[in-house]
Amino acid sequence: MLDDFVVRAALAGVGVALAAAPLGCFVVWRRMAYFGDATSHAALLGVALALSLDLPIFGGVLVVALAMALIVSGLTGRTVSTDALLGVLAHGALAIGLVAVSVLPNQRVDLSAYLFGEILAVTKTDLAVIWGGAAVSVALLVWRWQALLSATLSPDLATASGVNPKREQLILTLALALTVAVALKVVGALLIAAMLIIPAAAARPFSRSPETMAIMAAILATVSALAGLAASFVFDTPTGPSIVTVAAILFALSAGLAPLLRR
Repeated sequence: MLDDFVVRAALAGVGVALAAAPLGCFVVWRRMAYFGDATSHAALLGVALALSLDLPIFGGVLVVALAMALIVSGLTGRTVSTDALLGVLAHGALAIGLVAVSVLPNQRVDLSAYLFGEILAVTKTDLAVIWGGAAVSVALLVWRWQALLSATLSPDLATASGVNPKREQLILTLALALTVAVALKVVGALLIAAMLIIPAAAARPFSRSPETMAIMAAILATVSALAGLAASFVFDTPTGPSIVTVAAILFALSAGLAPLLRR
């Protein structure tokens, strides 16, 4: 079954959806959209590092994404405002990554594959990495769910109840870096943040609890991945952007239905 590239692409899309959507709920709750951008845009630096050192792409992207996430966490709230800092790091990392990849000696790099994903070229090894990384990311969230919720809703109350908000932030940062690394092949560096944020935002109006929102976000992300893959075949469009387009359509439908549900 895995010899069929369409099946591999569908499984890769579902794997990324299941990892990104629940994590995206925390990104939405904490208002960390630019945080996701900064981490995902740094993925191109990881690609350059991996190619220059002849390392696996996944390893290079994971190391750089984690480093960027830790840098952002450490610098947030200092002399520069958070929004300005994240904007500088997000766009700066993307620009430096593009320059670094383009000047690599003896390397012919297809930048569009890293920017927008190449889900149809996913191999069995890529599939194992994607699902392995997704499993670890989801396991981290399930393991620390209540603590992460407490630290997100009220850091002061979390501290009073024995939860260390800084530790939970570090766990969330690790899960985010891991998700960015596994999603690069599927939707690319420019669209990873969209898959984190859009399904979670679309699920929010229909959710009465954090757990419901995470489950609905995962369902919407999975639908986006499969429908976007199908649409790319029907309309001959790039697959990664097609997946995000379907997610955006679902968000628009969600936003349109939300006022009706409140009546």
